[in-house]
Amino acid sequence: MELLTTALIFALVFAFVLTLLSARGSSAEQEQSILQRMTRPNEVVDVSILRGGERDKSPVLAMLRRFNLLRKLEQNMWQAGIYTRVSDVLLMIVLLFGAGVAGGEAFWHDMWFASATGIGAGAIPIAYIRFRRTRRLKAFAAQLPFALDLIKSSLEAGHSFQRAVQVLVSEFANPLGGEFRTALEQNRIGLPLGRALEDILQRMPVDDLRMLVVAVKVQSEVGSSLAKIVGRLSEIVRIRQRLRLQIRALTAQSRMGGMVVGLLPIIVLGAFSLIQPGYTHSLFYDPSGQKILKTAVGLDLAALFTIRRLLRVDY
Repeated sequence: MELLTTALIFALVFAFVLTLLSARGSSAEQEQSILQRMTRPNEVVDVSILRGGERDKSPVLAMLRRFNLLRKLEQNMWQAGIYTRVSDVLLMIVLLFGAGVAGGEAFWHDMWFASATGIGAGAIPIAYIRFRRTRRLKAFAAQLPFALDLIKSSLEAGHSFQRAVQVLVSEFANPLGGEFRTALEQNRIGLPLGRALEDILQRMPVDDLRMLVVAVKVQSEVGSSLAKIVGRLSEIVRIRQRLRLQIRALTAQSRMGGMVVGLLPIIVLGAFSLIQPGYTHSLFYDPSGQKILKTAVGLDLAALFTIRRLLRVDY
């Protein structure tokens, strides 16, 4: 009965969250939101989920504004291509956290496990945003060398840089085509193209794109051949991407080993819980077993983070 109640709570909350995710608004509303943001390129957006003077009454929101967490969340959403309101995402996090705490308390009968379940459930929207952001940045980086080749060819054919960007927009799909299309729209309403490229860099923080922005700014100040600079930049970007793939290939075995070592206790515990529930009964319901389980979970998470940090290569 408790398991059925927990499953029902999670089903209701996830249904509500999926409804919010599917109701992101029409494409016209998203374009209008983007255009409003483009007309204020230098303005710092004040992200608020309450109106007027009511927003100062909440100490939690005041703390979030003080540490700029809402702004960071909004930036991650824009970088992930998610144009939902920040208030909707916060509502999803709160609902999932409440459902996780309720389900964990009904299943574990322990406040620590219930809190851990709530934190894990509340982190699902953030993990989804991070996943979408990472996938979108990787897709953008994969398209960038070919875009640089197209810009170089257009410049060598005698076109201006703005015309080269227009050709790029017509040839490439999202996310690269959509981001440069936004830059062209910003340029049409009066924003310099160099400043529009800097806005792309804020929405797509890719190091390879940063080199293009610097090259365009240097060319506008010095007046050198932009076609040669872009051609050389395309070679550098490909070398960097090749090096990144080699590093991932060389560390693949270690990363897989760390993942197996971290997930093996969870898989074994789950298998024994299904095959012989009596073996794991004391871990879940006995006070001493619960302490052992909490210690094991903490050590396992610490091992996962340690292995991940050791395998991270900064270059």
